[in-house]
This record gives sequence, C-alpha cells and structure tokens, in this order.
Amino acid sequence: MAKRQLKLGAFMRPVSLHTGAWRYPGAYPDANFNFEHMKRFARRLEEATFDAFFMADHLAVLNMPPDALKRSHTVTSFEPFTLLSALAAVTERIGLVATGSTTFDLPYHVARRFASLDHISGGRSGWNIVTTSNPDAALNFGLDDHMEHDARYARAREFYDVVTGLWDSFADDAFVRDVESGVYVDLDRMTRLDHKGPHFSVRGPLNIARPPQGWPVIVQAGASDPGRQLAAETADAVFCAPSRLAEGQAYYADVKRRAAAAGRDPDHIKILPGAFLVAGDSVEQAQEKRRALDALVHVHSGFGSLSTMLGHDVSGFDPDGPLPDLPPTNASRSTQDKIVSFARQENLTIRQLAHRVGGYSGLAFVGTARTIADSMQEWLEADACDGFNVMFPYLPEGLDDVVDKVVPELRRRGLFRTAYEGRTLRENLGVPRPENRRV
Repeated sequence: MAKRQLKLGAFMRPVSLHTGAWRYPGAYPDANFNFEHMKRFARRLEEATFDAFFMADHLAVLNMPPDALKRSHTVTSFEPFTLLSALAAVTERIGLVATGSTTFDLPYHVARRFASLDHISGGRSGWNIVTTSNPDAALNFGLDDHMEHDARYARAREFYDVVTGLWDSFADDAFVRDVESGVYVDLDRMTRLDHKGPHFSVRGPLNIARPPQGWPVIVQAGASDPGRQLAAETADAVFCAPSRLAEGQAYYADVKRRAAAAGRDPDHIKILPGAFLVAGDSVEQAQEKRRALDALVHVHSGFGSLSTMLGHDVSGFDPDGPLPDLPPTNASRSTQDKIVSFARQENLTIRQLAHRVGGYSGLAFVGTARTIADSMQEWLEADACDGFNVMFPYLPEGLDDVVDKVVPELRRRGLFRTAYEGRTLRENLGVPRPENRRV
C-alpha cells in the first residue's frame, strides 16, 4: 500500500493572519494589495507543488474598535475572484480557491463565477462555502443583524444544491460546435434546473458550459454541528481549526463518520487543519522569530481581534479581569466557544487573552524543518488530518522558509509530492470528478 502523503493548501487572505506580520523586518507591508507580490507568492507555492492558493474573503471591514482597525492589515484585501482570475493566467497547476458567501449572494451568480474561473484556469478552481459570521457584513446588505445561525446553514445547504445543479445544466459533450451542420450546442444535452425551495427559485440553465472539473472543488470550514454536517454532505476538503492532536483526531473521525453516513466515501473528503508554520535553522531561532513577531502586536489590535472572534466589543470590560459570561450571538459560535473555553482553561484575563489572540492563537508548528515535519507527520499518521492549510507568519521570508526548508524535508520522508499528479485541482487532491446528475 502506497504511503499516505500530505495535501497542502496556502491560506493567503490576508497574506498572513498574524496582525504583526506587515511590520516584521523585511516583510512587504503592502502585500495584500500588490499584485506583483501576489504573483511571486503564487509561483513560489506552485514551484513547491502546493495543492491550492486559498483566498478567503470578508464582506465588511472587520468590526474592530478604531484604534485597532487602523493598525491591522487583516481587515481589507482584494476581491478574490478578480485576483484569482488574474493569477490563473500566470500559473499552470496550483489550485485557486475562493470564498463565496451563501448568506449575501445568490446561487446563479456564484455558479457562473466559479464555472468561469474553472474554465479560465483549466480546472483549478475551488469554492469555499461560508455562511459569513462577521456581524458588520449584514449592515452592508440591508439587514440590521445576521440571519439566525441554524437558518444560515439551512440556506447554505439549499444554496449548494442549486449551484451544483446549475453546473450540471449541460452535458460535458453538449457543445458540439459542428461547423458543417451549423449546430453549436445540442439542446438535447441541456436541461433546466426548475428549482423551487424554501429560499430560492431558480429556473436555469446556467449560461456557461459545464466546468472542466464537472464541479469546482467544494471546500467547507464547518466547526459547529450544522457546519460539520454540511461539510460531511458536500465538501471535498474541510478547512478546520483544531489546536491539539486529540482535538484534531476527534474532528477527523466525526466528519469522516458523518460522510460515510451520508453515503460518501470518507477518503474523498480531505481534512485540512490550519497550521501556522515558523521555520528556523534551530528551534531557538524559530522561537525567537515568533517572539519578535508577537511583540509587534499592539495591545489595541489584540482587543480588536478578540472582539471580532467573540462577536462582542470587549473594550467596556475590565481588561485585567476575567472574561465575563457572554450573551448568545449570531456570529461564529464555534469560534466564540473556542475562545471562551481557552480563557477559562488557562484562567486568562481579558488583556492576556487579547495579547494571545491578537497575533495568532491557533495550531502552530515552530521549529526546524525536521521538528515541523515531525509534527506534521504525527498528525497525518494519527488520523488527525489529511494535510494542512498552511499559514505564513510574514512574507516573503516566512513563505520562503516553508518552501525552501520544510517542503524538502517532507519530500525526503516521502510525505509530499515532488510533482503534481494531474492538471486539475481534483486530480491533485485525489477526489473524484462528479458525474452529471441531470443530463
């Protein structure tokens, strides 16, 4: 039996989640809005045979207090479809994954955009399905508050059905383009969707040929119970956020079990925890890099990040007191629960908690190429993941460290490819191309 290998995505919106990243010595402060830098990053990642360039998205400036907002590079970025379409022209193999909201968009728009990106890229697109948890996003779309949490997921499930149905509007061979007969498209190989459901009424068909991958790769980041179920039923890859090995094993087993119960092959859904990698020539050097990076986080940025994660403004609380009980929120419940649990377990004050989350508080592998590879291998072999969505501490150096140090060590162990297996994102991830269900 062939040895399992890691799948690696690169989380690139913003280019680093760490709020001190833009201030790190040698970093590109303007990286989020500099296309020449983005091209360099994408090409380096492709050189390292990463599976995907993952472009998340926000539909609002993050809800931070003004003093935090002015210090953060994480609050704004390019619109992902525009950026990834441009990157498709300067890359050949790396996947291009974009977030598309099911709460503040419509299925026909999303289906058409992703089908177009899949054609433009030659079958390398992926749709990250999100229900959007930023409370300020609702204010940009005519709402005073979010839809209720479970209702957002019910809408998302129907949204997925409509989008994938629209991608199946035409058979793969419908566009015959017969010059002699003058027939461009065989209408017998086309079907209307005629969907009518609780949230959407969509006639169809989609006015674009079926995507090269059949469907673009489906990515989901569900952590709550409804989110996990949506991921198990729909996703080809899951971006999750366990902080410890045992937590990762539990999540992995749960989602794979749910996928099997939904009639899917569990091997066809890839679990990819987010992992923050800081590589050095020694463990001490890597740890010093992390300390120097964390020291660049301004205290107000920490409070702003904490407020965003909790869905509540913490500026009115005693910063040197414990985190009080919080009322229910329509923001991301799983994120709020994780932060509250973390604060309770370590008995942190709000100030201490803000300092921790203001940089990056999730799963981090900090060390040499060898020790980082040890940790990644442990997670893979312990069935805690199928790979990782890698987050870089600062750019370009942090990305180059991973490409030049960590990837060669993974390859030496046979844990990561030396060349792409195929030309499409599905082929490289090892997930099947879906059959057309309608024509």
